Amino acid sequence: MFIAVIKPLVVNITILFSLIFNANLFFPFRRKMVLTWKQKIMYGVVASFTAILCMMYPIQPLAKTNFDFRMIVILVTTLYIGKTAGLLCTLTVVVGRSIIGGPFAFAGITVSVFAFIVGMLFRSSFFNVKRKMLYGLMIVFIYLILYIATIMYAVPPLSWRFYIIYFAFFIAMFLALVYVIERLIQFNEQFDDMIYIDKLATVSEMAASFAHEIRNPLTTVRGFVQFLSQDTTDENVKKYAPIILEELDRTNEIITEYLSLAKPAPFQLQKVNIDDVLHTSVHLLSPLGTMTNVSLQLYTEGKSDVYGDEHYLKQALLNVMKNGIEAIEYGGLVTIYKTVDEKEKEVIITIRDTGKGMTEEQLKKIGLPYYTTKSKGTGLGSMITARLIREMGGTITYESRLNVGTTVTITLPLYEGD
Repeated sequence: MFIAVIKPLVVNITILFSLIFNANLFFPFRRKMVLTWKQKIMYGVVASFTAILCMMYPIQPLAKTNFDFRMIVILVTTLYIGKTAGLLCTLTVVVGRSIIGGPFAFAGITVSVFAFIVGMLFRSSFFNVKRKMLYGLMIVFIYLILYIATIMYAVPPLSWRFYIIYFAFFIAMFLALVYVIERLIQFNEQFDDMIYIDKLATVSEMAASFAHEIRNPLTTVRGFVQFLSQDTTDENVKKYAPIILEELDRTNEIITEYLSLAKPAPFQLQKVNIDDVLHTSVHLLSPLGTMTNVSLQLYTEGKSDVYGDEHYLKQALLNVMKNGIEAIEYGGLVTIYKTVDEKEKEVIITIRDTGKGMTEEQLKKIGLPYYTTKSKGTGLGSMITARLIREMGGTITYESRLNVGTTVTITLPLYEGD
């Protein structure tokens, strides 16, 4: 009995792990994946194929009963990929189980549909929790209550030894897949960080090589333009001198950005009152917002301190808020929320604008060198901001919808000193 049950279980386990690693090979898992319609369909097809393979190697202590791990495929696919892929996998399983037939086909279809429903009910909350293993255990227990109730009602009772073996492996396999996917997400993010650091090093080398050489002649040119425009009677000089000076100043700002990448000043990590920094940042940018008909609203939940560098933290927040203001063309709102997660020991700052937003392709490139959605910009501001937040042990993520707006979420370590 034990060997007869274990052999097909091992086959099902092998099939499930193959699904995870093959899916990650073609579409690497991310914390918040933004998938195209084509990618969702591809995930659904791979998941459907995996579920069918599980159904081809069932555990059959009772004829036509078909106990297998196809429900895990549906549950994991729905939780991590979403409704489209999960529904495609579920429909494929329903059709496949209907073709197999037998007196218990309806029960098999029901438990498969329950897997999709449970996955959809917990999908949004599953992504927001930190302790996914514990939350995943709760999800699988809720599903098993529905599963066991269905088979007790529709299927004649089987050996209790079979139930213990099957459901123990079911729980262990679901948690193992969640653990593996989370580890793959961490590895993929570390790989992204390596690429980011490599690109940052390239920019730094370029900056160090020519930034100083350019700044010196620019200073000379600016001085002569100012001198020539003071007492001149030439109307063209009077007309165009301010424009020349403005462009020279913008060029100087770009060089300063390069230099901050090439030779960043050392961080002084210490206790920082994040509420004071946020209020100061909003106060500094309010005039810019007024000029462009953009309101800045700040909401803070409780007083808290973070562990960071006050100067660089202010610079990073100003960059993000300024980007939000500049993304709004005809008036709008930039809202800043600050909350504290005592359990995870972190402060969460959410900066949301009602600007033009970004497409999925644009969103993927935010933070890369030289990429910007502005008509005048280098793309270095977002890159510098990401580096500053990382240096302080924090994270920064972007969410955006075209013509709706962009949300930037910054997390910083909570100060736990005396």
